[in-house]
Amino acid sequence: GFQWDEGNIDKNLILHGVTSLECEQIFFNLPLIAYEDVKHSKKEKRYYALGKTDADRFIFIVFTTRKNQIRIISARDMNKKERQVYINNEKDS
Repeated sequence: GFQWDEGNIDKNLILHGVTSLECEQIFFNLPLIAYEDVKHSKKEKRYYALGKTDADRFIFIVFTTRKNQIRIISARDMNKKERQVYINNEKDS
Protein backbone atom coordinates (compact mmCIF):
# COMPACT_ATOMS: atom_id res chain seq x y z
CA GLY A 1 0.00 0.00 0.00
CA PHE A 2 0.84 3.65 0.14
CA GLN A 3 1.49 5.93 3.09
CA TRP A 4 0.65 9.61 2.67
CA ASP A 5 1.73 12.34 5.06
CA GLU A 6 -1.20 14.73 5.65
CA GLY A 7 1.05 17.76 5.32
CA ASN A 8 2.68 16.40 2.15
CA ILE A 9 -0.21 14.85 0.21
CA ASP A 10 -0.93 17.95 -1.90
CA LYS A 11 2.69 19.11 -2.32
CA ASN A 12 3.24 17.35 -5.67
CA LEU A 13 -0.07 18.64 -7.01
CA ILE A 14 0.71 22.21 -6.00
CA LEU A 15 4.35 22.21 -7.16
CA HIS A 16 4.21 19.94 -10.22
CA GLY A 17 0.56 19.23 -11.05
CA VAL A 18 0.92 15.52 -10.17
CA THR A 19 -1.96 13.96 -8.20
CA SER A 20 -1.49 11.31 -5.53
CA LEU A 21 -3.51 8.92 -7.72
CA GLU A 22 -1.06 9.43 -10.59
CA CYS A 23 1.84 8.73 -8.21
CA GLU A 24 0.28 5.44 -7.21
CA GLN A 25 -0.61 4.42 -10.77
CA ILE A 26 2.99 4.21 -11.98
CA PHE A 27 3.63 1.29 -9.61
CA PHE A 28 0.97 -0.78 -11.41
CA ASN A 29 1.97 0.01 -15.02
CA LEU A 30 4.88 -1.54 -16.88
CA PRO A 31 7.61 -0.91 -17.32
CA LEU A 32 8.45 0.54 -13.93
CA ILE A 33 12.11 1.47 -13.69
CA ALA A 34 13.36 1.93 -10.12
CA TYR A 35 16.81 2.56 -8.72
CA GLU A 36 18.21 3.08 -5.24
CA ASP A 37 19.12 6.73 -4.70
CA VAL A 38 22.42 6.15 -2.90
CA LYS A 39 23.34 9.84 -2.88
CA HIS A 40 20.21 10.81 -0.89
CA SER A 41 19.90 7.69 1.30
CA LYS A 42 21.56 9.03 4.46
CA LYS A 43 18.83 8.55 7.11
CA GLU A 44 16.74 5.99 5.22
CA LYS A 45 16.93 4.25 1.87
CA ARG A 46 15.46 6.31 -0.92
CA TYR A 47 14.58 5.25 -4.42
CA TYR A 48 13.58 6.94 -7.61
CA ALA A 49 11.33 5.54 -10.27
CA LEU A 50 10.34 6.25 -13.83
CA GLY A 51 6.85 5.20 -14.75
CA LYS A 52 3.71 5.93 -16.70
CA THR A 53 0.21 6.75 -15.46
CA ASP A 54 -2.98 5.21 -16.82
CA ALA A 55 -3.28 8.30 -19.05
CA ASP A 56 0.28 7.75 -20.43
CA ARG A 57 1.81 10.63 -18.47
CA PHE A 58 5.53 10.05 -17.85
CA ILE A 59 6.33 10.60 -14.15
CA PHE A 60 9.55 10.70 -12.09
CA ILE A 61 9.05 9.80 -8.42
CA VAL A 62 11.28 9.78 -5.36
CA PHE A 63 10.06 7.43 -2.65
CA THR A 64 11.01 5.41 0.39
CA THR A 65 9.40 2.45 2.14
CA ARG A 66 8.12 2.54 5.70
CA LYS A 67 6.36 -0.36 7.41
CA ASN A 68 6.12 -2.19 4.06
CA GLN A 69 4.35 0.76 2.46
CA ILE A 70 5.48 3.13 -0.28
CA ARG A 71 5.87 6.72 0.88
CA ILE A 72 6.11 9.24 -1.96
CA ILE A 73 8.60 12.03 -1.27
CA SER A 74 8.27 13.94 -4.53
CA ALA A 75 6.85 13.57 -8.03
CA ARG A 76 7.12 15.49 -11.28
CA ASP A 77 7.04 14.99 -15.03
CA MET A 78 10.09 13.26 -16.45
CA ASN A 79 12.66 15.48 -18.09
CA LYS A 80 13.81 14.78 -21.66
CA LYS A 81 16.73 12.53 -20.64
CA GLU A 82 14.63 10.49 -18.17
CA ARG A 83 11.88 10.07 -20.74
CA GLN A 84 14.38 8.73 -23.30
CA VAL A 85 15.69 6.19 -20.76
CA TYR A 86 12.10 5.11 -20.06
CA ILE A 87 11.15 4.83 -23.73
CA ASN A 88 14.27 2.78 -24.48
CA ASN A 89 13.41 0.39 -21.64
CA GLU A 90 9.79 0.24 -22.79
CA LYS A 91 10.94 -0.95 -26.23
CA ASP A 92 13.13 -3.64 -24.64
CA SER A 93 10.30 -5.11 -22.55
